[in-house]
Amino acid sequence: MIDNHRQTNIILTGFMGTGKSTVGRLLAKDLKMDFIDTDVEITELYGPIINIFENEGEEVFRNYEREMSRQLTLRAHTVISTGGKLMLDPVNAKLLSACGRVFCLEAPVQELIQRLEKEQQEKQRPLLNANNFEEQIKELSAARRNHYAVFEQVKTKGCSALEVAIEIRKRFLSSNAT
Repeated sequence: MIDNHRQTNIILTGFMGTGKSTVGRLLAKDLKMDFIDTDVEITELYGPIINIFENEGEEVFRNYEREMSRQLTLRAHTVISTGGKLMLDPVNAKLLSACGRVFCLEAPVQELIQRLEKEQQEKQRPLLNANNFEEQIKELSAARRNHYAVFEQVKTKGCSALEVAIEIRKRFLSSNAT
């Protein structure tokens, strides 16, 4: 039996660049909830993600994500922004889905390319270290599309982070009112 007091989390998933962290912060502030960004937490515990990939490998990073997911099941009243691939791991998805409502932020590939190009200088994303940046985004997005489709979708095309946060807030509060 699932403990209902722990059903109060909001979990944000989706491809990199969909706005999970920005929307998550806005939601947490508005709903007076805690906020956790799994990539930030992993960076604080284990060092920069790019270094983890280069020195320890992607598999070690994915293990850190699984451990983070286990720890997050103990949280309540928290908005959790997940790394782009965290919820594609069935173990992580099962753990986090059991303690909160999952929303998948979705954006068209061309919009993702524009967003990720803008932030490429400030955020190093190991999975985008490729000769053809745009082609890499298209391939990764296509490979993940069906996996993301199992979660409740929130379209972000042409929307501000605030508009997306308001939409999620509305859905979350209406489902908790019953």
